[in-house]
Amino acid sequence: MGTGETRTDVVIVGAGPTGLALGIDLARRGVDALVVERGGQLAPGSRGKGFQPRTMEVFEDLGVLDAILAAGGTYPVGMVWRDGRQLGEHRMFDPAEDGEPHSRFTVPWMVPQWRTTRILHARLTELGGRVAFGREAVGVDQDTDGVTVRFASGAPVRARYAVAADGGRSVLRRALGIGMTGETVDPDPILVADVRVEGLDRGFWHLFPPGGAGRASEARETGGSGDPGGPGESDGSGGRRGFLAICPLAGTEDFQLVAQFPGADGPDTSLEGIRKVVGERTHLAPESVTGVGWSSDFRPRAALADRFRAGRVFLAGDAAHVHSPAGGQGLNTSVQDAYNLGWKLAAVLTGAAPEALLDTYEEERRPIAAHILALSTAIHRDQARRGAATRQLGLGYRESSLAVADREIPGGVRAGDRAPDVQVGGARLHASLAGPRWTLLAMGTRAPRTPEGVRVLSCPPVEPFGTGLYLVRPDGYVGWTGTDPEGLAAYAARVGAGAGAGT
Repeated sequence: MGTGETRTDVVIVGAGPTGLALGIDLARRGVDALVVERGGQLAPGSRGKGFQPRTMEVFEDLGVLDAILAAGGTYPVGMVWRDGRQLGEHRMFDPAEDGEPHSRFTVPWMVPQWRTTRILHARLTELGGRVAFGREAVGVDQDTDGVTVRFASGAPVRARYAVAADGGRSVLRRALGIGMTGETVDPDPILVADVRVEGLDRGFWHLFPPGGAGRASEARETGGSGDPGGPGESDGSGGRRGFLAICPLAGTEDFQLVAQFPGADGPDTSLEGIRKVVGERTHLAPESVTGVGWSSDFRPRAALADRFRAGRVFLAGDAAHVHSPAGGQGLNTSVQDAYNLGWKLAAVLTGAAPEALLDTYEEERRPIAAHILALSTAIHRDQARRGAATRQLGLGYRESSLAVADREIPGGVRAGDRAPDVQVGGARLHASLAGPRWTLLAMGTRAPRTPEGVRVLSCPPVEPFGTGLYLVRPDGYVGWTGTDPEGLAAYAARVGAGAGAGT
């Protein structure tokens, strides 16, 4: 072992929302984990700014919901502009309808990403977790006993497992030789910037389509960073103008500006460059942009890692899947990667479950990522709506090897489904499920003896559940259903239910 080598159970590379969420989940389970970040501080910028209802449920369980609610707000209605005139409002998201999965959350919630990472970092620190800044990972080695992450400077970190949460250009993924399969969703570069703007109403998301009659249907925004709209109109100098949107960032005095640059090599991300595009494409004077706090450019693409695991190293977040920002799915899918992986790592590290449990991370999350990638791309191309599918409440793991039905029981909830947040005994079910433990729901039947650490909730049948037993995983999905106590005991032993739950 190297001199001065740091040792930990899990090393997480990347202190974005994915890495921090995983760090929180492990810390509350008593797992020694270290998050390492190449930057000297948390990343700036609004970046992904929208949380879907399912992610809000995850945040509630991780203990950051109140801070997330206090830091953000709902999305404003879009206002379509043309030639300095307001053409009408445009609803960004389809409203929730009867029959959608039960949840206390029904609409996306906006929080700039820089504020989200601060909230998650504060929660991690509160739980005793830590982030080592200024640690740029350059390589990874592994053997039968553990994994070693090497850095540009400083001692390596030795751990039993490593998680690559280091973004779309993941160093660890490349070091492992894991490829990504995908496509360029749009070849035109997109500018994203956090700006201060005078004389613009903060009650609307301001949409400036590239051309045509200015119909609301042309003003296609995204829940993440921005939709390029149509191919653009001539700017009178042989070039083309693309879509532009300016959205007030909830909880701040800033706006997020998104602009497409058809046919360009790359946008000018400086204050003067941003002022120029605002002056050309909107009714605002260039000098109405009074400041730029952060700016970046990218080309929308969709890509999926060929594997989510290589030995003792797991890929999560953008390191495993890169989305078009359309629909606001990327960050949400990433946080849920962490939520899926955390309890499994803890169960294996404590010896409660066999190492084979970790195989189910890729088994469950890669199909979900592939599905969401297709959805994001379809929304970007105006082939799908931002409705029930984007809220992610209906996603589940029915095809997973962890979804076991010893007996099909009546009702709409099956093994692999997200447990709906219904009223049980005068309280919300998710409030009763909170915390890093397994829960046995005994609906209209006697609860059998369960492993120590598994809490039991007995109650009459509640729709959409039917009469029977439901063993709910620590991440809120039903793992096992049936009526046979022996089948329950066998399943609990296989997944480590009741042992090493943490606090």
